[in-house]
Amino acid sequence: MEITLINRTNQNIEQYAPFFRQIARSAEKVLKLKNNYEISVTFVRSASIHKINREYRGIDRPTDVISFAIRDDLEDDNPEEELDLGDIFINIDYAKKQAKEYQHSYKREIGFLFTHGLLHCLGYDHMKPEDEKVMFPLQDKILDPIIARR
Repeated sequence: MEITLINRTNQNIEQYAPFFRQIARSAEKVLKLKNNYEISVTFVRSASIHKINREYRGIDRPTDVISFAIRDDLEDDNPEEELDLGDIFINIDYAKKQAKEYQHSYKREIGFLFTHGLLHCLGYDHMKPEDEKVMFPLQDKILDPIIARR
């Protein structure tokens, strides 16, 4: 999976490139993905994600992560073709707050938000309890072997 990082903060985000590649490889293995997908990840602050959330989702507040999936159907006739999954926006302000709240590392929280966004871009959701029962265990199965919860 090709991952493009975009930085709209003053943080050093390049350090997360190998970490995200590791998570992507885990997701490919767990989900048995065969195509050469690509995804972009943009690091933003609360004010930026608030604006995105308001403009595109009609929700007038900041959030931790927003995903914009490009594809609804992951089946493709040409498995060799690179397929753009979409865009993930990670709010570093919320990541810091949530890492403290959940009592795990900032890196774990960034990894969780990336995994969560990636699953959304792959078509998973958690709007209904039955969808949660599928998506949430997948997050753990993908991320837990890579970085400890505590």
